[in-house]
Amino acid sequence: MKTTILNAFDALPYFTTEAVKQLFDDQVAVGTVQTALYRWTKSGRIIRLKKGVYMTRRFFEWHRSDAEFAPMISAILIPQSYLSLEFILQRNGILTDITYPVSAVTLKQTRVFENTLGAFTYRNIKKDLYSGFTISEHMGISIAQATVAKALFDYLYFRSESSIGNNPAEELRLTLEDFTDTDQDEFASFVEISKSKKMDRIYKSLRRTIWRQ
Repeated sequence: MKTTILNAFDALPYFTTEAVKQLFDDQVAVGTVQTALYRWTKSGRIIRLKKGVYMTRRFFEWHRSDAEFAPMISAILIPQSYLSLEFILQRNGILTDITYPVSAVTLKQTRVFENTLGAFTYRNIKKDLYSGFTISEHMGISIAQATVAKALFDYLYFRSESSIGNNPAEELRLTLEDFTDTDQDEFASFVEISKSKKMDRIYKSLRRTIWRQ
């Protein structure tokens, strides 16, 4: 099977095994398609994002430097998710020490995808807390991203109490001075929804040490 058929996918963020089959109107055996995809992946002509989902190397080279490239990949891997946690906090200058994997939150099971493009982590959250994000679009892909307040809430919500200590801002080296009153109120609203004693304690600590009294 010639690699020229991949030209049809060079302008698309991703394609599937089924899409390749459809190019041939089912005239090519499933095994032949899968073998071709395996060989193209091994040769670097395409990139395997997850089982049955691929991206052409040409698309990657054209768009790898786009600011929304990694968020788009995250949304392709698990569409029912929103970017949050370390990824959003680092983008907003709240976490500055190291580079983190692309992190997201979902109603689906917790899991990690590792591929040529990097590591993409997903944490499961209960339905009541699956909110606090905005949706934009990049190259036809809907991308959900947490507000800075929700990203901070998620980050602290998933951490163990022992790693947080009595002063979360200092213990975790969080830069929170620029949180507006609106950001603080939003954070507080999620603390209330969560009914978590841990999060209530954290909120009180943040108010006592860094936010408005």
